Amino acid sequence: RKTRKAAMATGMMALDGAWLAGVEAWHAAAAAALLLAASLVWSYLDYASIPSISVALTADEAKAGHLDRAEGEGKYSGSGISAKDGCIICYDPATLDVIKRKPIDSPEDVEAKVARAKAAQEVWAKSSFKKRKLFLRVIQKYVLEHQREICNVSAKDSGKPMLDAAFGEILTTCEKIRWLLAEGEQALKPEPRSAGSMMFYKSARVEFHPLGVIGAIVPWNYPFHNILNPVTAAVFAGCSIVVKVSEYASWSSEYYERIIHAALDAVGAPRDLVSVVCGFAETGQALVQSKDVSKIIFVGSTGIGRKVLEGAAGNLTPVVLELGGKDPIIVCDDANLNQLVPIAMRATFQSCGQNCTGAERILVQESAYDTFVGAVLPTVEKMRQGAPLSGTVDCGAMCMPRQADHVQALVDDAVAKGAKVLAGGSLEAGKGLGGQFYPPTVLVGVTRGMRIWREEVFGPVMCIETFGTDEEAVALVNSNPFGLGSAIFSGSKARAKRIAAQLKTGASSINDFATTYLCQSLPFGGVKESGYDKFGGVEGLRGMCYTKAVCEDRFPLMVTTVPPELQYPVQHFSFSFVCGIVHFFYGLGIFGHLAGLVRLLKALVGGKLKKD
Repeated sequence: RKTRKAAMATGMMALDGAWLAGVEAWHAAAAAALLLAASLVWSYLDYASIPSISVALTADEAKAGHLDRAEGEGKYSGSGISAKDGCIICYDPATLDVIKRKPIDSPEDVEAKVARAKAAQEVWAKSSFKKRKLFLRVIQKYVLEHQREICNVSAKDSGKPMLDAAFGEILTTCEKIRWLLAEGEQALKPEPRSAGSMMFYKSARVEFHPLGVIGAIVPWNYPFHNILNPVTAAVFAGCSIVVKVSEYASWSSEYYERIIHAALDAVGAPRDLVSVVCGFAETGQALVQSKDVSKIIFVGSTGIGRKVLEGAAGNLTPVVLELGGKDPIIVCDDANLNQLVPIAMRATFQSCGQNCTGAERILVQESAYDTFVGAVLPTVEKMRQGAPLSGTVDCGAMCMPRQADHVQALVDDAVAKGAKVLAGGSLEAGKGLGGQFYPPTVLVGVTRGMRIWREEVFGPVMCIETFGTDEEAVALVNSNPFGLGSAIFSGSKARAKRIAAQLKTGASSINDFATTYLCQSLPFGGVKESGYDKFGGVEGLRGMCYTKAVCEDRFPLMVTTVPPELQYPVQHFSFSFVCGIVHFFYGLGIFGHLAGLVRLLKALVGGKLKKD
């Protein structure tokens, strides 16, 4: 009987324990559900609190597709636009539809916009980070809700497929804004520094103050991102900015500028804080040489970069140069080709190869060469090319009118010197498509003596070289005049990192390509003929500011005084006194400090005795 009672008691206790555990689990689940619901409600209210902006589109901007102008005056038939036209002829490079004839901003127009930007910046420099963040969130909200419109306009102006626009225009811009919102304020806060040995009673810091008016000259390959990238950083840093867009991407800038101005209106900021100017060399030169521009950011070719430097020298205006690149992908024999090949394809052919960080060189270890070529060739042969808004295509058009001819000249030179075309390689393939096209091309047997080895292609050409050892791969990369980015693929991360550490490039991605640009906390820029200085990341954001060194007393009752021994007129032992101070503070180890103290006391005592 006692045993039966004990068993019953044990069973009841087990049931009670299970019931309590169930109740506790239910309470925990209910609490988690309430927390999730509260988070969702808070997130919705936060999103709803961000002002929504409305930006009107023109009929040409709103049309979901190409404009399909009539033959004749509705189509562009020239070999290159210039100031001689008296305007900027804006046309769709995929269809040659003339979209608009846009007025050229004169040097006087540029100077007027710079003057207004300077006045606006003096007001904006006093704005809070809260207000600057709201400006960014307003833009981000609009971008998220209008991705198709932004990409549609970009595709018509630059010839790229919608998918490529989503990657290069939307994704990168949203990540830029996300980083600024998350880390930008901290990057611009005063930064404490050590005060040193003698100044132990002081506190030291570096402050970052907005420079003023930033001038940016940006290219055509990603019209939206190339504007928003410097604009978001400059405005967040408290600056104003005047952006000179490429003559080959002027039409889309009208819509993108209206987005920015609507966001400025929404937060009560002056519109003149951001201005866009359009034109040719004279317009850009006026911006570079303006006395009220505090810094120039130039993204473009090495040749034009040198001219920008010359123009900025008169006013000693600092310049950031992001120039050409010959970014390599190094394919080691132990690389995972299943991962690598799709990445190498997109790195080479995205936006028809018109990328600052595009893969211009594929260096494949000899033992992996046949497998790699065998993997990429069938995919390249299946790629579809055509007008990007007329159907699903993999490769769009060349934005600049003479760029396809430039690419063909490089390919022809390489073939004449021993290279071999395995796919594409002829302008004839694109002539029936109605626009400016160059076919996706695979070129093997590329060597040092060819133009395509040392000149930037900026087109859809996969140039494949071979190497034997890791040391040879490093030498091939470093002997090239450019040094923007690089990528190394290997099954051994240690091996890939070892190779990367030896490359003279501004960035290296390990087992990936160009991920350093999407990591917006990192600076972006190259070395050698790829330019210098950085935009992006902490370094780029702080580059919108001038740095001020500040030192002040740390403790209320400890202030700097000049000892009587060092006051004018100086004493005969003043030099020995200072030598003792130096030895005391900077002596090597405890013995050195004590020796300095002895020298200091000797100088004091000796000086006093001699005086007496």
